[in-house]
Amino acid sequence: MDIHDFIKGLVQKLFFILNNPIGLESSLAGYLSELISLVMLFIVSYLVYKITVRLMWGIIIPVLKKSKNQFDDFLVKHHFFRNLAYIVPAFIIYYFVGDISQRMPVVGNIIFSCVELGFVVITIVVFDSILNTRYDFAKDHPIKSVIQIFKIISYIVGLITIVAILFDKNLGSLVVSLGAVSAVIMLIFKDPILGFVGGLQLIFNKMLAIDDWITMPRFGADGTVTEINLTTVKVQNWDMTIVTIPTYSLVTESFQNWKGMKESGGRRIKRSLFIDVHSVRFCTPEMIAKYQKIQVLTPYINNTEKNITAFNTQHEINPEVTVNGRKQTNIGVFRAYLELYLANRPDINMDMTFMVRQLAPNEKGLPIEVYIFTKTTEWEEYEAVQSDIFGHVLAVVQEFDLKVFQYPTHIISQGL
Repeated sequence: MDIHDFIKGLVQKLFFILNNPIGLESSLAGYLSELISLVMLFIVSYLVYKITVRLMWGIIIPVLKKSKNQFDDFLVKHHFFRNLAYIVPAFIIYYFVGDISQRMPVVGNIIFSCVELGFVVITIVVFDSILNTRYDFAKDHPIKSVIQIFKIISYIVGLITIVAILFDKNLGSLVVSLGAVSAVIMLIFKDPILGFVGGLQLIFNKMLAIDDWITMPRFGADGTVTEINLTTVKVQNWDMTIVTIPTYSLVTESFQNWKGMKESGGRRIKRSLFIDVHSVRFCTPEMIAKYQKIQVLTPYINNTEKNITAFNTQHEINPEVTVNGRKQTNIGVFRAYLELYLANRPDINMDMTFMVRQLAPNEKGLPIEVYIFTKTTEWEEYEAVQSDIFGHVLAVVQEFDLKVFQYPTHIISQGL
C-alpha cells in the first residue's frame, strides 16, 4: 500500500469514528477529522525533528568532533546541522498535507504556502551558517566583505522568492520586473557595491590582511587592522582608539602597510646627528694618539695613518702646511667609530642596508645619518635599541673633540 493511501485511510477511519459511534454530522466530522489529522501531522513532524537532532548529536557530531579538520567544528558552532534538521519536519508536512486536507483545500493551500516559505527561510539560514563557518575558517584573511556580499545576495534572492510565493507570481517575471528599478537599487547599494569591489581588489592584490599594521594619516589611522567589512575597515590605533576607514578609500588613496617590514626580519633606523661645523678639524698627533687608545678604532687608526704617511711621502708633501697632503679629520674618525660600534652590536641586522653617512650641511650643522636595520621588528624592542644607540652616540661624540649642534637657549626663549 502506498503511504499516501495509508494517510488517507487513517483520515477516513477517523471520520467514521466521529460520524458513527460519536454521532457527529458528516460535514462536521469530515472537517474535524482533517483538523485532528493536521494536528497529529504537526506533532509527528516535531517528534521526527527531535529524533533527527538526537541522532545528529549522538552519532554525526561526535564523529566530526574527533576529526582533525576544523571546518566541521565551525559548522557545529554555527548550528549548521540543527538548521539543516528543520528540513525534515518541513518536508513531512509538505509531502502529506495534501492527503489530509481534502475537505479544506484553502487551509491546505495556506499550510502548503507556509511550508514553501519555510523552505526558503531554512535554505537562507543553512547558507548563512556555511558562510559564517567559512569566515571563521579563514578569519586571518580579509574575506569578510565577500562573505557579507554573498549574504546580501542570498537575502535578496530569498526575499524575491518569498514575494513570488506570497503573491503567486512567476519568479522569472518578477526578476525581470526588478530591472526597471535597477538604477534605484544601484543608488541605494552604492557604498556596499564600492566596498565589495574595493574588498576584492584588496584580497586579490594582497594589499591588506587582518593584523597588518597600516598608517593612513588622512583618517588618523596608525595601528593594526582588526576587521575588514563590506563598507569599512577597522583599525585599532596604538593608543587603543578605533578608526574606521571606507574600504574603497584603501584602493583609491595611498596608505602605508608595514607588513613588509615585519616579514623582512629587520626594522629601519634612520636618524641624523647634527654636528657643529665649527668643531670639525684636522687631527693633531695628540688627537691621533688619544683615538688609538679606543680599542675598536686602533686597527682603523693604525692602517689609515700608514696609508696617509705612505701617500704623503710618495708625493713629497710638505707637512708644515696644514692643508697639504692627506690628513685624518675628527669627523672622519667619528664616522668610522660609529660604523665599527654598530657593526659589533648583536642586535643590528648586518644582512640589510648598513651605513653611516654625511649629508649636506645646513643651518643646523653637518648631519651624520645612521641608516641601519635592527634584528627585531617589535616596536618596544626596536625603540629600546634605537634609544640605546643614540644615547651612546651623544655621550661619546665629545671624545672626538666634536660638538652636537643645538640652538642657544636665549634664542629659543625669545622664539627666534
